[in-house]
Amino acid sequence: MNDTTLLHLFSEDIGHAEQLLELLESETQALTSQDLTSLETILTSKQTLLALLDQHGRARSRVLVSLNLSADRAGLQALAKASAQGEELLAAGDRLSALLRECQDTNLRNGRLIRASQTSVTKLLGILRGAEVPNLYNNRGATSRVGYQRPLSQA
Repeated sequence: MNDTTLLHLFSEDIGHAEQLLELLESETQALTSQDLTSLETILTSKQTLLALLDQHGRARSRVLVSLNLSADRAGLQALAKASAQGEELLAAGDRLSALLRECQDTNLRNGRLIRASQTSVTKLLGILRGAEVPNLYNNRGATSRVGYQRPLSQA
């Protein structure tokens, strides 16, 4: 019974992780094109999927702990040895782990895109406010900082 429950949770979470990966790829495209409407929709969907993955992860851990097994790969392997569906359990666990690693990598890439965009916007705002003076080229082709710059609103 417990192995069937775990297998069911794994198969559901594999589907959720695949959806999450698709959302993260869509998020990359939306970040690149700065489509804020799509980003809002994606964020809402991501939160729902992450909540489901977390809930199922805790349920899988409870099942393994209730069998006096550790809630990790070693515990799953111990259950798989005693189960007729052992190979399926291990394969599903490996598939889910691989998908979640891929989701994490994609999420990290999206985070770098967000940080780069924030840096760019911060610098542009500094220039517009007159707080930050951009490097400009002089008549020799070298960069030089211009002494005083008025904010664009006062130019």
